[in-house]
Amino acid sequence: MKRKSIYTLASIWLGCLLVLFSGCATIPTEYITSNEIAIIPQPQKMVVGDGQFNISAKAGISYNDAELVDCAEFLAEYVNVSNKNISSKFNPEADIVLKVNEQNDQYLGDEGYTLKISKDQVVINANSVAGVFYGVQTIRQMLPISIEQKDGIDVRAALKCVEIMDQPRYGWRGFMLDESRHFFGQEQVEKTLDMMALYKMNRFHWHLTDMNGWRIEIKKYPKLTEVGGKGDWTSGENAGGFYTQEQIKQVVEFARKRNIVIIPEIDMPGHATAANKAYPEFSGGGTDRHPEFTFNIGKEETYSYLSDILKETTELFPGPWIHFGGDEVHFANKQWKDIPEIQELMEKENLKTLYEVETYFNRRMAGVIDSLGKTTAGWDEVVDAGLDPEKTVVMWWRHNMPTQLAKALDKDFKVVLCPRIPCYFDFVQHKTHKMGRTWSGFGSLEGVYQFPDMPESYKVKDSEQIMGIQACLWTERVHNLERFDYMVYPRLSALAESCWTNQANKDWDNYQQRLKSHIQLYDVLGIGYFDAFDPEKTPEPMWPIQK
Repeated sequence: MKRKSIYTLASIWLGCLLVLFSGCATIPTEYITSNEIAIIPQPQKMVVGDGQFNISAKAGISYNDAELVDCAEFLAEYVNVSNKNISSKFNPEADIVLKVNEQNDQYLGDEGYTLKISKDQVVINANSVAGVFYGVQTIRQMLPISIEQKDGIDVRAALKCVEIMDQPRYGWRGFMLDESRHFFGQEQVEKTLDMMALYKMNRFHWHLTDMNGWRIEIKKYPKLTEVGGKGDWTSGENAGGFYTQEQIKQVVEFARKRNIVIIPEIDMPGHATAANKAYPEFSGGGTDRHPEFTFNIGKEETYSYLSDILKETTELFPGPWIHFGGDEVHFANKQWKDIPEIQELMEKENLKTLYEVETYFNRRMAGVIDSLGKTTAGWDEVVDAGLDPEKTVVMWWRHNMPTQLAKALDKDFKVVLCPRIPCYFDFVQHKTHKMGRTWSGFGSLEGVYQFPDMPESYKVKDSEQIMGIQACLWTERVHNLERFDYMVYPRLSALAESCWTNQANKDWDNYQQRLKSHIQLYDVLGIGYFDAFDPEKTPEPMWPIQK
């Protein structure tokens, strides 16, 4: 099935990454030679051989597992092979073979793969569909970028002979997008998912609710989007937007085909302003700076309301995690002490402080998420909430509080590393930049690349408790698509290598050489970026001063 969106890399590569003319033996001069193979993230083991595999338009693609059909169709599009040449009747002698192992290869793990390209055949071998998909992405990156510039010209591609054995360092390779502060829409989200797939990333954390806007349709409470979906950080009521449930399903399916799991975030009990604008009867108040910031968690009806929202959310997202926030409640919860329902709750449950009220709420809502068959994810404040470590994932974000990370690990929580420095992509990325956050430093490209092994204060030994790494794009200072791309690229590629490639195989100088090829790809694909090699070439996009 051909993909129609102009934002999918599959369709961009379609018709561009072609193969040699029939009967023509000349390799295009644009062919990437062995020392120009620019794969990001760097494979764990790679041996480049002599010669190349010339891809004919009539090349056959064969696979041995019905679930590999999407991988086969993606690959056929990248190299312009007709879908008629894809066969589910497995033929190990086919030109291009995609194979899931009948018995697991211990080295490859759940997402690893081997890729062998000889003069006669291409074979991707893995323990899972995901592994095969990542092998396809490696082929995708090995194809000459310059072919994309031959618009309308029938050119055929060749692949350098190579043997690769590869698997990821971490299972969680994530990117979080905040669409409450500014709403970007389905096309931009799918474009981002395509680039994540290119870089073998597999977790998309979707921050859909917060102070400025509620972005997910909940049918039982339509005013959440009708009222709460209006507005953003910059433009007030004159902007905003939301996703219908049908659009959510489309994005989830788009991600599934790229082996990306989406983790929705419904923020509670703080960051609730947009929801409280729609349904003020559930508000727990706030402050002048953070108006109507909290839910009234002493009111029994609030729990029914939020449980209904989580139930509809769960039905839309098949992945195993639901993120419920749990952060920064202390910004605006002082008014709780004056709310009769919360006073009654404190007396009933013998709660002595407002923090104990907050942890009571967190435990109760985590129980709701568990009853819905999901695992709770929350920011690192929830480490102290008495949650079950077997049923909770903690996202360590406060880079100035490494003790919170240590505490999470000591309590046996699974942890995703996403400290503000260097993983918050709303932080400025160069010393000359002015727009964005600069809390005790900034998120340079090299800082992202060296994480989590540098700086020493962040250094964490790999263990089963560390699920992986995630970048976060908060959007208070990201108001349009130009600035979105500028803040994300090329840092996303550096983050991907930190997630995937073992420390022993990472090389900053080598990465920079490979990145130059990817910057050429960004130019061809029309993706904005910050040019770390020539900062003056890409001046910082400004953002409007909020009135």
